[in-house]
Parts: sequence; structure tokens; C-alpha cells
Amino acid sequence: MADLRQFLTEHRESVWELPGDVALVHELTALQHLLDERHQYPILHAKQVRNLAGDRSDVSIVTNLTASRELTARALGIPDHRRTAQWFASRTQAGIAPSIVTREHAPVQQLVTRGEQASLFELPVLTQHELEPGPYLTAAHATTFDPDSGIDNTAIQRCWVKSARQMTWFPYPASHNARNLRKFHARGEACPVAFWIGHHPAVLLGTQAKLKYPESHWDAAGGVLGAPLRLVPSVLHGERIMVPADAEIVIEGWARPGAVSPDGPFGEYTGYLGGEVTAPLVEIECITRRRDAIYHDYASGLTDMLVPDNMAMEGKLYSLVKAVAPALVNVHVPTEGRRFHAYLQFKNPGPGEVRDALLAAMAYRRVKTVIAVEEDVDLFSPDAMLWALATRVLWSRDVITVEGLSGSSLDPVLPEGVSTTAKVGIDATRTPGYPVVATVPDEVRRKVADWLSGGDSTRWPTI
Repeated sequence: MADLRQFLTEHRESVWELPGDVALVHELTALQHLLDERHQYPILHAKQVRNLAGDRSDVSIVTNLTASRELTARALGIPDHRRTAQWFASRTQAGIAPSIVTREHAPVQQLVTRGEQASLFELPVLTQHELEPGPYLTAAHATTFDPDSGIDNTAIQRCWVKSARQMTWFPYPASHNARNLRKFHARGEACPVAFWIGHHPAVLLGTQAKLKYPESHWDAAGGVLGAPLRLVPSVLHGERIMVPADAEIVIEGWARPGAVSPDGPFGEYTGYLGGEVTAPLVEIECITRRRDAIYHDYASGLTDMLVPDNMAMEGKLYSLVKAVAPALVNVHVPTEGRRFHAYLQFKNPGPGEVRDALLAAMAYRRVKTVIAVEEDVDLFSPDAMLWALATRVLWSRDVITVEGLSGSSLDPVLPEGVSTTAKVGIDATRTPGYPVVATVPDEVRRKVADWLSGGDSTRWPTI
């Protein structure tokens, strides 16, 4: 049975158990910033923390769970983190239907509090950055459903804890959850919503798959997990909203028509503080959790949050582009470009195929810059990508710019209220007659590599 604690046990060598008390305000996030700057990505587990009420918490905190691309790929059963795009695309498209369990077989419902006893202050929710107004849920998967079809949707969306039983919830205006919310409010009805926190990284990635509307994420999560995802009816909403039975915490409530509140500023994946917005206010009526629950937090704006969603984007872009460009062999969405850059790799592309591919990728809302290279360029090496841009691009010939395409509402260069942007595609593949790359024989490279690794210490100092 795959869950968060199974993952932590299997990868205990990557877990740092933090000694001593850890403050909820800024301290844990500061540690993640320092580790990010050093390109170190251990999983951080803080067991000695207080909750929002100031009491010693029986809920611990785990963060940096997906900061390492290599570890996240291993969690999915992928031996090479450079080959996730095709794997992710095929797994999410195939899918595996979930299985339903009863409450007595659902660890996430071991403890149930309702009404006045349901308090968000019992959780160790972090305040991450300066100028943020308070503690935010950053890894809460908001689950709603389309009132017309009954089909559910799940997405990670931020929530500012404002009181023991109220929090804001910011579903981005173009998100499927926002569409579901608007449909309920158009009927004059409160929108039912459940927020689940903490699970195996394969489930976290599966529920971030980019799907059509309306389409449930549960099959995609099962596909990525490689087994049916165990679901249980939520306590408050019943079978209308199912939640993962092996999650750590579930928060259930209602977003009523007209109930809104200021939200933000908040540190976004762009690395900047997003401005204040008006967001729905959720009334909390039920909280369920494991007896020894682990609260999962994403470091907003750092690799911890970027890696899993970028992998999901790679799978989506692979599916989109492969349909028009069979020569595509790989896709990478680098964390250096946040979620705005995409790199495409080709093997023997035909005439016009690369340009077709660039346009197909540019149609994806989040992407602003798309660069196409061939197999001899390492998509995962910034040095190699800059070399390709410097030596294979004639800017007057190899660049496509398109205005008026859909963009991300979080793009800091866009004026408030603007949802379209300009995008660029760059063909950094070689033209016919291009010079041959200067290389050395593979057998000599292997021989010298053996010297460097200490295989022949008399020839070269060990590095």
C-alpha cells in the first residue's frame, strides 16, 4: 500500500530528521532556500514543532519531498530522471481506475472532528516568506466536482488560514476548480470542497496531470502509481467528493456564494510575491486525519514545488507535440525557467517538422519560450543549451514569435487583468552542411575517466 510514510521509509537515506524545535514562521523555509542555493535536496522532517495554537503538535512536518528530480523519478519507478516525459504521458493517458474502501480501512479517517471541534489551529501550518500575511496551506489538493456531470477535479491551490474554521482558497481563474466553483455559485449554491494533504509522490504527480475538462484525476493518479488509488467517501460530502484513503489529513468545507476575502501577497512559483487578490472564503466543518499525521508543505517558489509540476508538464507537452512531430524524442521543462521554458529534442526531423512542433508547444498556456535541439545536445545541461543557442541560431531565420496567445495569470511581466502574451519559439537544430562537432574517441574518454576515478592513480590525481 503506497503512501507517504512508505516512501519515507524506503528513502530514509535521503531524509534529514531535524533536531530541536523548528519555528513555523520563516525558519524551515529559510533552510530550504539555503539548501536550494547549494543544490542540496534532502527531504526535511521536523518532528518537534508547535501547532498554530502554540501547543506542542502531535502532527509533524515534511517538506522538500520532491525537491530532487532524481529522487522523484525513482519514486515513480523511473531509473533515469531524464526520461520522464514519455513515461509520464503514457501512464497518465492509460490510467488505472481507483478502488473504493470503507472508513474503517481508511487511515486518513482514524480521527474525525466536526463542527466547533474542527480547528485548523491544531495543524503546524507554515508562514514561508516576508510580507506574506499569515500561514498558508501550500500542498493542499483541493477537490471539487462539476455539478453538471458529477466529475471531480483535483489541483494544488493555496489556502491562507485566517481563523480556526475559516481559510481563503485561491483557485486560479482558468483552473477547472474555478469553473466548478462558478457553476455552483451561478445556481446560488455553496460549492462543496475537500482539501487532502500528504501522500506518496507518485500520487502527488498523478493528480497534477494536465487533463481536459471535466475529467477526473483519480485514474491518472493510479496510472502514475501503477496501482488503483484507494479512495474513501469524504465525511461531510459523502460520495460526491471522494478523497485518498491513505492521505494524511483532509479538510472539508463549503465555499458559499458571495463569501470572499483578501488573499496574499504570496510567494509563487515564479519566485516573486504575487499581489493581493480577492479569493473565496471556505467554512471548515470537518477535519479528518491519521493519529500520527504528517503535514506536507511545499516550498513555494523553490525546486520542491517546481519539480513535480514540471514533470507533469513534460508529459503533457510530449503528448501535444508528438502528435504533430513524430521525430520528437524528449521534452524538458527546466526549473531554471520556472514553468515558462520548454526544451524539445529531435532525432532526424523532417522539413518543417521542428516549426510545427514549436507552434504546438507554444499553444500550451504556461509556456512562453520553446527551444528545439537535436540529440547531440543535452537538454538537462544549461551549458549545452546555451552552446546550441550561441552556435546554431540565426536570429533572423530561426525565431518564431506569436502575439495574443493564452498565458499564465502569475506571469509577473503581464499587467493586471491581462491574460494573453507573446511567445517565442527558437529552432536551434542544425541546418544542412553544418560543421562537424569537435570530439574525441569514446574509448579514450573512457580511459581518461578511469584515471580520474582512481582506476590508475599513477597516471592522474584522483578527483
